[in-house]
Amino acid sequence: MTSQIMLRAAVSQQSAPAVRESTKQVEPASVGEILLEAARRSRGGLVYGSEDGLVGEFQAYSALVVQVRRVLGGLRSKGMQPRDRVALALDRPRELVPVLWACILGGFIPCVVPNVASDPGRRSAQRENLDALLQHPLFVTATAEADERSVSFRELDDGPSVTAFHVPSKDDVALLVLTSGSTGIAKAVMLTHSNLLASMQAKIEAHGLTQLDVSLNWVSFDHVAALLECHLLPLYVGATQLHVSPQLVLSDPLNFLELISEHGVTMTFTPNFLLGQINKAYRDEKPGRKLKLSKLRQIICGGEAIVTTTARAFLETFAPFGLAGDALWPAFGMTETCAGSVYSREFPGFDGEQPFASLGWPVRGLSMRVVDDRDLELPEGDVGELQVRGPMVFAGYYRNPEATAKAFTADGWFRTGDRASLSRGRLSLAGRSKDSIIVNGVNYFSHDIESLLERVPGVAGSFVAAFPTRAPGSDTEGLAIVFASTFSPEDRAQLSKTVSAIRDVVVAHWGFRPTVTLCLPASEIPKTSLGKIQRAELRRRLESGGLSRHERELVDAVREQRAEWARPEGEHERAVAAIFAGIVGVSEAEVDATASFFELGGTSIEILRLQRALQARFAGARVSLSVIMSGPTVRELARRVAAPGGRPYNPLVPLQRTGSGTPLFCVHPGVGEVLVFVNLAKQLVGERPLYALRARGFGETETPFDSFDEMLRSYVAAIRSVQPHGPYTILGYSFGGVVAFELGKALEREGEQVSFLGVINAPPHIRSSRESIDFVYTAANLAYLLSLVSLERSQQLTRELRESGADEQQTLQRLFELALPKRLAELDLDLPGLARWANVAYSLVKLGRSYEPRGTVERVRVFYATPPVRYVDMPKSVWLEEKLAPWGGFSRQPARFIDVPGEHQTALGEHVAEFLVALRRELEA
Repeated sequence: MTSQIMLRAAVSQQSAPAVRESTKQVEPASVGEILLEAARRSRGGLVYGSEDGLVGEFQAYSALVVQVRRVLGGLRSKGMQPRDRVALALDRPRELVPVLWACILGGFIPCVVPNVASDPGRRSAQRENLDALLQHPLFVTATAEADERSVSFRELDDGPSVTAFHVPSKDDVALLVLTSGSTGIAKAVMLTHSNLLASMQAKIEAHGLTQLDVSLNWVSFDHVAALLECHLLPLYVGATQLHVSPQLVLSDPLNFLELISEHGVTMTFTPNFLLGQINKAYRDEKPGRKLKLSKLRQIICGGEAIVTTTARAFLETFAPFGLAGDALWPAFGMTETCAGSVYSREFPGFDGEQPFASLGWPVRGLSMRVVDDRDLELPEGDVGELQVRGPMVFAGYYRNPEATAKAFTADGWFRTGDRASLSRGRLSLAGRSKDSIIVNGVNYFSHDIESLLERVPGVAGSFVAAFPTRAPGSDTEGLAIVFASTFSPEDRAQLSKTVSAIRDVVVAHWGFRPTVTLCLPASEIPKTSLGKIQRAELRRRLESGGLSRHERELVDAVREQRAEWARPEGEHERAVAAIFAGIVGVSEAEVDATASFFELGGTSIEILRLQRALQARFAGARVSLSVIMSGPTVRELARRVAAPGGRPYNPLVPLQRTGSGTPLFCVHPGVGEVLVFVNLAKQLVGERPLYALRARGFGETETPFDSFDEMLRSYVAAIRSVQPHGPYTILGYSFGGVVAFELGKALEREGEQVSFLGVINAPPHIRSSRESIDFVYTAANLAYLLSLVSLERSQQLTRELRESGADEQQTLQRLFELALPKRLAELDLDLPGLARWANVAYSLVKLGRSYEPRGTVERVRVFYATPPVRYVDMPKSVWLEEKLAPWGGFSRQPARFIDVPGEHQTALGEHVAEFLVALRRELEA
């Protein structure tokens, strides 16, 4: 955090004069007046961290109002009228905040949308669902989209400045806040002006904030805590607020404390899970940091249960840096209660040795009661459902009268869905009664993932349950999946594959691995008389040890699928095996020294965790992604860390070695890497080996291929080194599709049989599309795909670098300067490493410019999904007819075209299980 000087200066320079300002608060008549009053009376404002979080841009509240007037003019020029809905698909607070306030002051109803921009499949589903829910809202996006119902932030920011604002009624809806998954059918909570004003006024009494305070927020604005607790609340008193990207904190939890120390933060928010991550990061790093935490008055801790031991350890660990012993405030709140509404000021003293912290007392105006299943109030200390009412409780769910009616009792109390008890008015939670799981402070809904898992081959419909579980001492809840199978219990190979498929679907959809995945006989999955699975009973059985027999059977089934079992030997292998086990969540005894990291359950997302763990354990050993991908086994990685050094280039990456079926050889896409095939490989455990062909040029001593022929010769030799003779099965993804075609021709010329040649969503004619791609575009797009810069920044840099005439070295230097430093460290990318990767990608672009398909193979099978992003306006039917159908001219037998679900980027991600159904069918044919 050594580059935080500008950010700190912005905070201190603007907040210091507030000492001379009056702290008397004028009660606003509407939410919009909160901003206008802050602009009139406060010299505070917002500090927006840049994408890398290192340089801050200060915007005074008065300057924000000036910008809001322009954005409001832009919205009105689009024909927006009061009560029209606006979906804010904006990730950066610097863009989102002005649009949010322009909507409020214009009388439009804003709804912040979760960011799924990097996943076209989820974005399309999200757009469709929100369009229906919000009745065709205007979508505000970071970049222009070819859509009459969309507008870019930049276009709005150039709007004509307006002077008149809408005057709302206090009962008008001010905000809509979504309550569930980004692609599922969400519910939108209606928060009125009166709800928000009552909440803010009550919070101020509880928090005691003034203009002198500095708040910190790192949570995305689609979370109600960021929107209200960390933005609207400090704005209400004119305090200065600092907003940084979630990635800055999640990539290195200690950055949370660095930010607090650097900028004199007095108030912030975090779920419990981050406290656990900070504790662990500090123990592992043992840094000589000079933190100053004495100004921090309160950390509002909510969103999930607060583990007492974790929170105590946090306070004790950082007490030497000035952290007050009472700085942590356990809290309770929901979207429906305008975020935080119950706070404890007595932690940790009050909670003694209780496993979870109690949550204190409600703010002024909020009443609480605990009731039985007949809504009758229970005696003090008894556990029942928590219900609340008060002026900050929401008005209802937008356009969902059925859900609204179910949410309230006949006498007007809101059913929170939480089980709780009250002791002298003090709240303690005892679990959830609603069907949700809270992981790392985020709510996930059981039915959302269950509906996806029912489509996984091998899972019996209506016999799959997703529910929370918490291991003793864990900092957050975990996800348990229990299912009944459609196959025989004796089919251990199919059991292993189905469990692997379930895990991969969860990781692709929610971004984390299930803690437990178990297969039970249908007769052992409890259901009500109406056929509803009793998740609470399953959780009780799991946590009491009642399902341990099934857990052991699953471990045995997975082990049986290994063709050979090699126990890790020696210090280095045992150390690497321990790292593997910790990441994939198995015991060290289950780790095969010769199995790939991915075979053992590792995902493409977790490979960065593996890299960091290896480098932390073996000081001085440079374990790059290239090293891991060239030998992702315990034995090979132990050899590399014990004796660092290069190894000859080998195109083949063994992602899965087991099974008696014909090996499947998969060819890399245009970036040259092969992680896209990891999920597919794990579906084939025990069925057939899978080898991925990786481009040359990633190693420090390697150079990219000079010609298409050189690449083909290398790949053919590599394939024949592990399978000397056919029949061969080859599958190419995107750019790899034409390479797979050429490999099939080459092997047939050598007299071998190619029994299967598959192409995933790639046309045979690629020359024209490659001619328009230059090095600048290639490098900037690669930087986006590696999450070094945002999509918008990538597109902006492409324009800027082209206009300036930057050469390759200048392009790479500029991208490297703007890349997120923490992400560079995660990828182990220095400037030469970035240059090598960009050169690999561009070398493949250049090979494609000279490529013209000729000749034929026996048969081509084309798997087609929604077109890639560059063909975003092309319907799937046109993509098939105009771009993919020409494959028929290169197949001696009629080519087959197989429709698969998902987008170009997600066919092998969250839709891999469905893709595999189609792939198996074609392989068997």
